[in-house]
This record gives sequence, C-alpha cells and structure tokens, in this order.
Amino acid sequence: MLAVGLGSVNIPAGDIFRVIFYRAFGVGDSGDVPMAHVIIVWNLRLPRVLLAFIVGAALSVSGAVMQSVLRNPLASSYTLGVSSGASLGAALVIFAGLQVVLPVAGFVFGLGAIVLAIALATRMDGRMENNTIILVGMVLSLFVNAITTLLMALQREYMERLIFWQMGSFAMRDWNVIALLAPVALVGIIFILKFHRELDIMTFGEESALIMGVNLRRVKWILLITSAALTGSAIAFVGIIGFVDLVAPHVVRRIFGARHRLLIPMAAVFGGIFMVLCDLVARTVVSPGELPVGVVSALVGAPFFAYVYFSRKG
Repeated sequence: MLAVGLGSVNIPAGDIFRVIFYRAFGVGDSGDVPMAHVIIVWNLRLPRVLLAFIVGAALSVSGAVMQSVLRNPLASSYTLGVSSGASLGAALVIFAGLQVVLPVAGFVFGLGAIVLAIALATRMDGRMENNTIILVGMVLSLFVNAITTLLMALQREYMERLIFWQMGSFAMRDWNVIALLAPVALVGIIFILKFHRELDIMTFGEESALIMGVNLRRVKWILLITSAALTGSAIAFVGIIGFVDLVAPHVVRRIFGARHRLLIPMAAVFGGIFMVLCDLVARTVVSPGELPVGVVSALVGAPFFAYVYFSRKG
C-alpha cells in the first residue's frame, strides 16, 4: 500500500482500495476516484509493485539455494554466470535491433551460462565438488563479460541502452509480464521447497550428505538449474538486479534459523518486501525522475549485507 500510494502523485489509501476492489473483484465502484488516480494505481503502480515483489522473491530463493548447495555465504546465480550470460544475450539482441525478444534472450543465455558452467565442472571433477563449480563459474563469468565488453566497444551507439538494462528497472511493465513471471516463480519456489530435507542435509557437508544417502550429483544439478531458471526468468524482464539474493537469505537465517522448510518461503517474503522498498526509493528520491533499482539495491544491500555478515557474535 505504501509503495502504490507514494510517488510523484500521492494517492490516498481509500482510493487505492476502491480501485483494487472494483477492478479486481467488481465490488463497489470507482466513481469518486479521479480517473488519473485509477490509471496510476491499476495500470502503472500496482503491476510495478507486484512485479518487484515477485522478482525479489525469486532472486532471494535462488540465492538461499545457491548458498546452501555450494556452502558458500557469497554464492549466487550471478557467481556462476547467470548475469554475464544474460548480459551477453541482451547485447546480441540489442545490437541486432531485436529488442522484442530481449526477455527470451536474457533467459536463454543466462540459463545456458550456468548449464555450461556445471557441465564443465562435471567434466573436470566427476564428484562435482563445490569449489570446482564456483571456480568454473567465476572463470566462465569473466570470459563472457569480456566478450560483452568487446561487443560494447565495437558498437558504442548501443552502449547506453545496454548499460541501462544491466542496472535494472521495473518501469513501464504491465500485467502481461506478471502473468508470465508469477506462475514460473511460484512453481519454481514450490519445486525447490520439495527438496528442503536434502538442502538441510547438504549444509553439513558433502561427505555427510553422501553417508546419509543423498545423490549429490543429481540433487545439485536439479537445484542449481532450478535456481538459475528462477534468476534468469526474473532478470529477463527487468534487467540485472544484485544483492537481494545475498541479503535476504542471511537476514532470514538470522531470524528464523537454517531449516529450509521455513527458510525458503520466508526468504521469498523478505526478498519481495526488500525489492519493493528499493523500487519505492528508486522512483521517489529524485522524483519525477527515477534511479535504476539495481543501483538502489546495491547502495542499500552492500553495507547492510556487510553489517549482517560481520556483526555475528561468537
């Protein structure tokens, strides 16, 4: 309600309720609400706020899974090359003038990068040890980033457009995007939640997991690919947004503990709220202008993550 009501035009809570109940449920009417407020709430802000929540939830759950599977507090889909792969796909379609397929390219290239990273790690290390996966992902990410930078240097006229996409934004997104992304995010989170016991066991180490009967290679493939798909789906529509996948899981672990049956849904809730607040700051702090939401999440998330991580006692 706060995010929908605040902006360059402030809208009373009563007007917001009237518009939502009338447009969504056919209850009452919006006759007393100015038409400008109806358009702002239903066509602009409400889809934007819901999209921010969905993206934040998907990224946070993905980060929580990556940290548990790889047993690394700094692990995320971006570490394994999702963001660099998505950036390369975005660069190729922008340079080719095919922006209509930008979400598809971002998703395909982002997911392809992590699949390639896991495949290479499997070839190099049959046991798929965590350090091997992380190192291969980092090397592949650096290599793909170098290719993207080279393309940007050769096509300077498209550089500004690509950089803006890389900083992330929820502006000018409508209900169609939510209709596409919400089912994917919901199914992905529920599917990951089915592996909560395996995730609990894997946090004790790979040897312990093997002794307790976890098929590490299979489970790692499934969880890493599903997490990458969640991240790829989210950034395909809004661009690259960082730090929420690092901040949310650590905060939730501090509050609710490390059991994934509770950690996964609460990471989704906290990550969604965090993303909505970041977007609120992005569009109000320099109103009527707007900041890229990725910049805000980094400015807020980096020091907050440092505080959460380094303020542990004992």
